Amino acid sequence: MHHGLVDFAEIWHHSTGDGSVRHDSPHLARRVFPLTNDRAPFHSEAMLDFIHRHGAPRILCIWGLGVSAAILEACSDSVIIYNSIDAPALRVPPEVSQHFDLVLTGAEWQSEVVRDRHPQIVTTIMPVGPEFAAPDTFFPTGEARRYDIIYVAAAQAYKRHDILFAAMARSPRRLKALCVMGYGEDVGALRQQVEDLGIDVDFIEPPGVSHDEVNRLMNQARVGVVCGVDDGAPAILTEYMLAGLPVVANADLACGLQYILPETGIAAPADAIEHAIIAAIDHPEQFAPRETVLARWAWPHTIARFERLLAGMTPKNRTDTEHRQGASLEPAASA
Repeated sequence: MHHGLVDFAEIWHHSTGDGSVRHDSPHLARRVFPLTNDRAPFHSEAMLDFIHRHGAPRILCIWGLGVSAAILEACSDSVIIYNSIDAPALRVPPEVSQHFDLVLTGAEWQSEVVRDRHPQIVTTIMPVGPEFAAPDTFFPTGEARRYDIIYVAAAQAYKRHDILFAAMARSPRRLKALCVMGYGEDVGALRQQVEDLGIDVDFIEPPGVSHDEVNRLMNQARVGVVCGVDDGAPAILTEYMLAGLPVVANADLACGLQYILPETGIAAPADAIEHAIIAAIDHPEQFAPRETVLARWAWPHTIARFERLLAGMTPKNRTDTEHRQGASLEPAASA
């Protein structure tokens, strides 16, 4: 909407409870549809009825575990885009993925997987999180640096907090970390790991804090870390950088290592991450993370590439004078 690609957008969620709608602005609404069943790919008769009554969006973006083939068939005139948010390239069955026009991936190996299944589908390495980072959401504030390390990640096993904690235990000098968790069920186990290892970690537990507060907390740290392996180019990679932090990433990260350049951070093997963290802390002058993101990956750059892709995918049976709209279908959420 800021770019002018669409006039109006809706974010569609699923819920095990009742449906609802909220208008954030004249240009953005959030709509919740009750699930007909809670098995992926998700189906909602209420959503299907809404599409039949009001029409399909011009652009339909789908995240994660996807929606039913029936929903996509009702949107046959839409440009249907799938964003692969985790390390598996396609988290949906072929009867669903065959309806996609464009798949946004986080690494070339993911694009190859998509092409092997569906040679006709267009792919591009454009993970939504790090590629559409917002410079006015994450930025330096001049906060005092209270922490050596910050890890903003769900309290779930695939985020591999254990790699960070083991590195802190091995470190030749004591390090202090902050873990910020918006959701996840592993907080108790992670606290126990910290206690057992005798390391210095503060936690902000689910449901987490606002984006403004996350930015403030990032500015209190010297280095941001990403420790996962089977992770899909997490948004936090470039969000740390926009806040001015160099990033130390697990060298085995499946998607997103293209954002780790000499100017932005260090990719290190799991058994040596502590040395990379110390090097990044001790030599901040070697990095220019925010400037590099602004020059390469902030959303104004990416939306221009995205628009060029869409130019060849105009939905059938529509004219340029019709109202431009889009919808984003996010993973199912509980009430």
